[in-house]
Amino acid sequence: MDFLSLVYPNICQVCGKSLFKHEYILCMKCRHHLPYARFSGDPRNPAAQVFWGRVPTTIVITGFLYNKGNAIQKLIHKFKYRGFKDIGLFLGEELGNEIIKCPGHEDISMIIPVPLHPRKQKKRGFNQSEIIARGIKSKVNADLQASILYRKSFSGTQTRKTKYERWENVESIFALKNEGLIENKHILLVDDVITTGATIEACAHCLLKVKGVRISVVAVAFTRA
Repeated sequence: MDFLSLVYPNICQVCGKSLFKHEYILCMKCRHHLPYARFSGDPRNPAAQVFWGRVPTTIVITGFLYNKGNAIQKLIHKFKYRGFKDIGLFLGEELGNEIIKCPGHEDISMIIPVPLHPRKQKKRGFNQSEIIARGIKSKVNADLQASILYRKSFSGTQTRKTKYERWENVESIFALKNEGLIENKHILLVDDVITTGATIEACAHCLLKVKGVRISVVAVAFTRA
Protein backbone atom coordinates (compact mmCIF):
# COMPACT_ATOMS: atom_id res chain seq x y z
CA MET A 1 0.00 0.00 0.00
CA ASP A 2 1.48 3.40 -1.01
CA PHE A 3 1.54 6.59 1.10
CA LEU A 4 -1.42 8.20 -0.68
CA SER A 5 -3.55 5.14 0.06
CA LEU A 6 -2.78 5.56 3.76
CA VAL A 7 -3.88 9.21 3.73
CA TYR A 8 -6.82 8.80 1.33
CA PRO A 9 -7.79 5.12 1.60
CA ASN A 10 -9.11 3.67 -1.66
CA ILE A 11 -11.96 1.51 -0.40
CA CYS A 12 -14.79 -0.51 -1.84
CA GLN A 13 -17.88 1.72 -1.90
CA VAL A 14 -20.12 -1.17 -0.81
CA CYS A 15 -18.26 -3.20 1.82
CA GLY A 16 -15.60 -0.67 2.86
CA LYS A 17 -12.61 -2.99 2.42
CA SER A 18 -9.37 -1.65 0.92
CA LEU A 19 -9.09 -2.06 -2.84
CA PHE A 20 -6.17 -3.65 -4.65
CA LYS A 21 -4.46 -1.64 -7.39
CA HIS A 22 -6.40 -3.34 -10.17
CA GLU A 23 -9.78 -2.68 -8.47
CA TYR A 24 -11.88 0.47 -8.94
CA ILE A 25 -14.95 1.63 -6.96
CA LEU A 26 -15.76 -1.97 -5.94
CA CYS A 27 -13.78 -4.95 -4.75
CA MET A 28 -14.01 -8.01 -6.99
CA LYS A 29 -16.31 -9.81 -4.53
CA CYS A 30 -18.86 -6.97 -4.36
CA ARG A 31 -18.68 -6.45 -8.11
CA HIS A 32 -19.34 -10.14 -8.68
CA HIS A 33 -22.41 -10.00 -6.44
CA LEU A 34 -24.00 -6.87 -7.92
CA PRO A 35 -27.71 -7.41 -8.70
CA TYR A 36 -27.39 -7.31 -12.49
CA ALA A 37 -30.74 -7.00 -14.26
CA ARG A 38 -29.51 -8.93 -17.32
CA PHE A 39 -32.20 -7.34 -19.51
CA SER A 40 -29.95 -6.56 -22.49
CA GLY A 41 -31.33 -7.71 -25.80
CA ASP A 42 -34.75 -8.66 -24.40
CA PRO A 43 -37.41 -6.32 -25.89
CA ARG A 44 -39.98 -7.71 -23.44
CA ASN A 45 -37.96 -7.07 -20.31
CA PRO A 46 -39.79 -5.70 -17.23
CA ALA A 47 -38.35 -2.18 -17.62
CA ALA A 48 -39.50 -2.05 -21.26
CA GLN A 49 -42.97 -3.19 -20.24
CA VAL A 50 -43.30 -0.11 -18.01
CA PHE A 51 -43.58 1.98 -21.19
CA TRP A 52 -45.89 -0.26 -23.22
CA GLY A 53 -48.87 1.74 -24.42
CA ARG A 54 -47.31 4.94 -23.07
CA VAL A 55 -44.15 5.68 -25.07
CA PRO A 56 -42.90 4.08 -28.31
CA THR A 57 -39.36 2.93 -27.53
CA THR A 58 -36.65 1.25 -29.60
CA ILE A 59 -34.47 -0.06 -26.76
CA VAL A 60 -35.01 -0.04 -22.99
CA ILE A 61 -32.06 -1.09 -20.83
CA THR A 62 -31.45 -1.08 -17.11
CA GLY A 63 -28.19 -2.36 -15.71
CA PHE A 64 -29.21 -3.43 -12.22
CA LEU A 65 -32.08 -4.18 -9.88
CA TYR A 66 -32.71 -1.63 -7.14
CA ASN A 67 -34.00 -2.75 -3.76
CA LYS A 68 -33.80 -1.09 -0.37
CA GLY A 69 -30.47 -1.89 1.26
CA ASN A 70 -28.88 -3.64 -1.70
CA ALA A 71 -25.51 -2.70 -3.20
CA ILE A 72 -26.97 -0.60 -6.00
CA GLN A 73 -29.11 1.39 -3.57
CA LYS A 74 -25.99 2.12 -1.53
CA LEU A 75 -23.98 3.15 -4.58
CA ILE A 76 -26.68 5.44 -5.96
CA HIS A 77 -27.21 7.05 -2.54
CA LYS A 78 -23.48 7.81 -2.20
CA PHE A 79 -23.41 9.16 -5.74
CA LYS A 80 -26.51 11.39 -5.53
CA TYR A 81 -26.45 12.59 -1.95
CA ARG A 82 -22.77 12.47 -0.98
CA GLY A 83 -21.32 13.67 -4.28
CA PHE A 84 -19.26 10.60 -5.22
CA LYS A 85 -19.27 11.43 -8.96
CA ASP A 86 -16.80 8.67 -9.81
CA ILE A 87 -19.52 6.18 -8.86
CA GLY A 88 -21.85 7.78 -11.42
CA LEU A 89 -19.21 7.59 -14.13
CA PHE A 90 -18.51 3.95 -13.24
CA LEU A 91 -22.21 3.07 -13.42
CA GLY A 92 -22.49 4.88 -16.75
CA GLU A 93 -19.58 2.91 -18.17
CA GLU A 94 -21.24 -0.32 -17.04
CA LEU A 95 -24.42 0.75 -18.84
CA GLY A 96 -22.45 1.64 -21.94
CA ASN A 97 -21.08 -1.91 -22.03
CA GLU A 98 -24.65 -3.23 -21.95
CA ILE A 99 -25.92 -0.83 -24.62
CA ILE A 100 -23.34 -1.88 -27.19
CA LYS A 101 -24.55 -5.49 -26.90
CA CYS A 102 -28.06 -4.53 -28.06
CA PRO A 103 -29.15 -4.75 -31.71
CA GLY A 104 -30.24 -1.30 -32.89
CA HIS A 105 -27.84 0.68 -30.72
CA GLU A 106 -25.64 1.49 -33.72
CA ASP A 107 -27.79 4.36 -34.95
CA ILE A 108 -28.20 6.09 -31.59
CA SER A 109 -26.93 9.55 -32.48
CA MET A 110 -27.63 11.59 -29.35
CA ILE A 111 -27.55 11.04 -25.60
CA ILE A 112 -29.84 13.27 -23.52
CA PRO A 113 -29.88 13.06 -19.70
CA VAL A 114 -33.13 13.67 -17.82
CA PRO A 115 -32.68 17.26 -16.59
CA LEU A 116 -32.92 18.61 -13.07
CA HIS A 117 -34.51 21.96 -12.31
CA PRO A 118 -31.73 24.60 -11.96
CA ARG A 119 -32.67 25.15 -8.31
CA LYS A 120 -32.25 21.46 -7.50
CA GLN A 121 -29.09 21.14 -9.56
CA LYS A 122 -27.55 24.13 -7.80
CA LYS A 123 -28.33 22.59 -4.42
CA ARG A 124 -26.91 19.16 -5.37
CA GLY A 125 -24.04 20.58 -7.38
CA PHE A 126 -24.56 18.34 -10.41
CA ASN A 127 -27.18 16.46 -12.41
CA GLN A 128 -26.75 12.77 -11.65
CA SER A 129 -28.19 11.72 -15.03
CA GLU A 130 -25.63 13.87 -16.85
CA ILE A 131 -22.75 12.23 -14.95
CA ILE A 132 -24.14 8.79 -15.86
CA ALA A 133 -24.48 9.95 -19.47
CA ARG A 134 -20.81 10.93 -19.55
CA GLY A 135 -19.89 7.40 -18.53
CA ILE A 136 -22.16 6.01 -21.26
CA LYS A 137 -20.60 8.30 -23.88
CA SER A 138 -17.18 6.79 -23.14
CA LYS A 139 -18.54 3.53 -24.60
CA VAL A 140 -21.22 4.67 -27.08
CA ASN A 141 -20.38 6.74 -30.15
CA ALA A 142 -23.04 9.44 -29.82
CA ASP A 143 -23.27 13.16 -29.14
CA LEU A 144 -24.04 14.15 -25.52
CA GLN A 145 -26.48 17.07 -25.30
CA ALA A 146 -27.28 18.11 -21.73
CA SER A 147 -29.08 21.41 -22.39
CA ILE A 148 -31.56 20.77 -25.22
CA LEU A 149 -34.15 19.31 -22.83
CA TYR A 150 -34.84 21.34 -19.69
CA ARG A 151 -37.26 21.62 -16.79
CA LYS A 152 -39.34 24.76 -17.00
CA SER A 153 -40.84 24.39 -13.51
CA PHE A 154 -39.84 22.88 -10.18
CA SER A 155 -41.66 19.61 -9.48
CA GLY A 156 -40.28 18.47 -6.13
CA THR A 157 -39.12 14.98 -5.26
CA GLN A 158 -40.79 11.83 -6.61
CA THR A 159 -39.98 9.85 -3.45
CA ARG A 160 -43.01 8.32 -1.72
CA LYS A 161 -45.44 9.48 -4.43
CA THR A 162 -47.96 7.06 -5.95
CA LYS A 163 -47.78 6.18 -9.63
CA TYR A 164 -50.49 8.73 -10.51
CA GLU A 165 -48.96 11.40 -8.27
CA ARG A 166 -45.59 10.88 -9.97
CA TRP A 167 -47.19 11.49 -13.35
CA GLU A 168 -49.04 14.59 -12.13
CA ASN A 169 -45.77 15.84 -10.63
CA VAL A 170 -43.92 15.88 -13.98
CA GLU A 171 -46.65 16.31 -16.59
CA SER A 172 -45.83 19.21 -18.92
CA ILE A 173 -42.81 20.44 -16.94
CA PHE A 174 -40.24 19.75 -19.67
CA ALA A 175 -39.46 21.90 -22.71
CA LEU A 176 -37.01 21.98 -25.62
CA LYS A 177 -34.66 24.47 -27.19
CA ASN A 178 -32.82 24.15 -30.51
CA GLU A 179 -35.40 21.63 -31.69
CA GLY A 180 -33.79 21.41 -35.12
CA LEU A 181 -30.78 19.64 -33.60
CA ILE A 182 -32.85 16.59 -32.74
CA GLU A 183 -34.90 16.20 -35.93
CA ASN A 184 -34.73 12.62 -37.26
CA LYS A 185 -32.43 11.56 -34.41
CA HIS A 186 -32.41 8.32 -32.44
CA ILE A 187 -32.13 9.65 -28.89
CA LEU A 188 -30.96 7.77 -25.81
CA LEU A 189 -32.72 9.16 -22.72
CA VAL A 190 -30.70 8.62 -19.53
CA ASP A 191 -32.00 8.42 -15.95
CA ASP A 192 -30.77 6.91 -12.69
CA VAL A 193 -33.70 4.69 -11.64
CA ILE A 194 -36.88 3.58 -13.42
CA THR A 195 -39.79 3.08 -11.05
CA THR A 196 -43.10 4.11 -12.63
CA GLY A 197 -41.42 5.63 -15.69
CA ALA A 198 -43.37 8.88 -15.25
CA THR A 199 -40.38 11.21 -15.59
CA ILE A 200 -39.00 9.49 -18.67
CA GLU A 201 -42.49 9.34 -20.20
CA ALA A 202 -42.88 13.10 -19.76
CA CYS A 203 -39.43 13.71 -21.30
CA ALA A 204 -40.16 11.38 -24.19
CA HIS A 205 -43.50 13.02 -25.02
CA CYS A 206 -41.72 16.35 -25.20
CA LEU A 207 -38.99 14.99 -27.51
CA LEU A 208 -41.42 13.06 -29.71
CA LYS A 209 -43.12 16.29 -30.75
CA VAL A 210 -40.13 16.85 -33.03
CA LYS A 211 -40.20 15.30 -36.51
CA GLY A 212 -38.52 11.93 -36.92
CA VAL A 213 -37.38 11.45 -33.32
CA ARG A 214 -37.03 7.91 -31.98
CA ILE A 215 -36.50 7.16 -28.31
CA SER A 216 -34.44 4.58 -26.46
CA VAL A 217 -34.20 4.56 -22.68
CA VAL A 218 -31.41 3.59 -20.31
CA ALA A 219 -31.24 3.75 -16.53
CA VAL A 220 -28.80 2.46 -13.96
CA ALA A 221 -31.49 0.50 -12.15
CA PHE A 222 -35.06 -0.74 -12.21
CA THR A 223 -37.34 -1.12 -9.24
CA ARG A 224 -40.97 -2.12 -8.95
CA ALA A 225 -43.37 0.74 -8.21
